[in-house]
Amino acid sequence: MTITARHALVTGGSRGIGRGITLKLAEQGVHVAINYLRDEASAKRTLEQVRAKGADGFTVQADVADPSQVARLFSRIRDEFGSLDVFVANARTEVGTFYQPPMSITLEQWDTAMNSQARAFLVGMREATALMREGGRVIAITYAPGGRYGSWQSWVAMGAAKSALESLVRYFAVAVAPHGITVNALSPGWVDDSVLNTLPDAVARTRDVAF
Repeated sequence: MTITARHALVTGGSRGIGRGITLKLAEQGVHVAINYLRDEASAKRTLEQVRAKGADGFTVQADVADPSQVARLFSRIRDEFGSLDVFVANARTEVGTFYQPPMSITLEQWDTAMNSQARAFLVGMREATALMREGGRVIAITYAPGGRYGSWQSWVAMGAAKSALESLVRYFAVAVAPHGITVNALSPGWVDDSVLNTLPDAVARTRDVAF
């Protein structure tokens, strides 16, 4: 695999899937902005790994569910990089902030999931594409099985939020295609060191048949 991009942003890039993507980009010499919400130590360790691979970048704290913080995030990217070639929308809210079945989930929990996915992507895309040239690449990380069947009841808010995110990917793909920018969703499934591994053990044991 050869990547010609120079600058990337990975939201939620300090841990799990986000860190894996960050390090893979670094192997190709891409400088990466590593966004994190609370775990600054993990973000710094990931940046050290990026530099060990011969690339560079910086860490930047921001809650992608807050449009004002998204604006600040991209202002930092503009100052540090000047342009953006790759935008990976990977960040998500913690399981405890939304994990309830449809008959008992609060509207606050619902909004938390939606804002961390669909609204964050809507706002982030507008900011990211303003910094992209022809050849820009956008990847949104989803989990398609979670919103497909309805059997995973307590995933209702995130399932709906990821479904909305996937819909936005299609709309934006059409919107920015004339500018030579591609937009895709990627569903990596159940992997080590991800949000799915913070779920109750009973859920983890039945994931293959329930989802």
